[in-house]
Amino acid sequence: MTQDDPRRRIPRTDALMAALADLVPRHGVEAVKAAVTNAQARARTAEIAPEDVETATRTTLAGRRPTSLRPLLNATGVVLHTNIGRAALSSAAREALITASGHVDVEFDLESGARARRGRGTLSALREAVPSAEDALAVNNGAAALVLATTALGVARGRPEVVMSRGEIVEIGDNFRLHELLESTGVTIVEVGTTNRTWARDYSSAITTRTGLVLKVHPSNFVVRGFTHGVDVGELASLLGGLRERGLDVPLLADIGSGLLRHEPLLPDEPDATSVLAAGADLVTASGDKLLGGPQAGLVLGRTDLVETMRRSPLARALRVDKLTFAALEATLRGGPTPTARALRADLAELRHRTETFAEALRDDGIETAVVPHDAAVGGGGAPGVVLPSVAIALPDHWGAALRAHGVVTHVTGGACLVDLRAVDPGDEQRLLDALRRVAHDDVLP
Repeated sequence: MTQDDPRRRIPRTDALMAALADLVPRHGVEAVKAAVTNAQARARTAEIAPEDVETATRTTLAGRRPTSLRPLLNATGVVLHTNIGRAALSSAAREALITASGHVDVEFDLESGARARRGRGTLSALREAVPSAEDALAVNNGAAALVLATTALGVARGRPEVVMSRGEIVEIGDNFRLHELLESTGVTIVEVGTTNRTWARDYSSAITTRTGLVLKVHPSNFVVRGFTHGVDVGELASLLGGLRERGLDVPLLADIGSGLLRHEPLLPDEPDATSVLAAGADLVTASGDKLLGGPQAGLVLGRTDLVETMRRSPLARALRVDKLTFAALEATLRGGPTPTARALRADLAELRHRTETFAEALRDDGIETAVVPHDAAVGGGGAPGVVLPSVAIALPDHWGAALRAHGVVTHVTGGACLVDLRAVDPGDEQRLLDALRRVAHDDVLP
């Protein structure tokens, strides 16, 4: 290397690390050092000037995301899209996540300095939201709630049989089948009735001293119509109440799935925890990241003795939620309307006006489009068959893939890419508009 070789001007690693010390708290020493080494190597091959090594390092790290998860805009018209994370959290829940990311009193009593009940504030908020529930518990998802219930209330008590209607033995997301999930805990499912018709007498004849639970499952992602009959929670509660009077206490667990805590007039056929408990269920299980609009969690509400038995099960520790889930769930319960609630209840006239205004902005940029009727959906395995009348911006179908590259998920169908604003926060409209402009620019390039 000659004396005037430009490579001699490449800054030393220690000098660069000192100059870039402000980036270490965000990215860590190893990541900063790796970026420095990469920039130095580029300078040695004359790809960049030696004087640009620090700037190149900063540019590299500026594009480095702390997670591989990419933020997306949900322009599909499906309010709870399972594949992109179901419920978007409220601003209150997001703020609570930041608070809980440090040290918090998740199971610590500040007054006494002793251990306290884990997540007590969140569980109190759940009981307040559903006054008919004597007690509450949160685990990591809806399937976990069922697994814990069948284990703690069935297998662990020497009563390993779960009685349920054949028509309610369903398959849930990603090919997980309910009977396989439950049987993995060691229970035996006693099927009663037929695929389309089940009667109270079917349950009555199947219940024995080995029965740990009667399980009532809401088939939340499909509808069976025609020659059908089912036994509702009230009728089952009456049947089991009679057995209880004769000394056989068999709890009734109703899995309502989609997480409504109170009746929603918009979804009259969707069960809610308050109504189901009032009808006589001993326990209700539901998901937190669906219609409730909160984080992923399995909610358990009902009789104190049963909830406490589940809480004291060794399995409960493996299924418990962390401080972040407790924080986001409590903020969802105590905060204002969630993005899920706003999207579900969006006024069609206002949505049409908003969409027309957005489409006009696109036309001003030379992007030809039309506003068309669109059938939006609840999604997330909730309210099957319910159509939410909506509108969408229609674009060429090949725009769907291009928009995904810019973090926008749309509904591609019938030869068109449909952009539905129902689940897009108004504050994100500029981001959506920018993505559409970029795709339009790329689309006209030779």
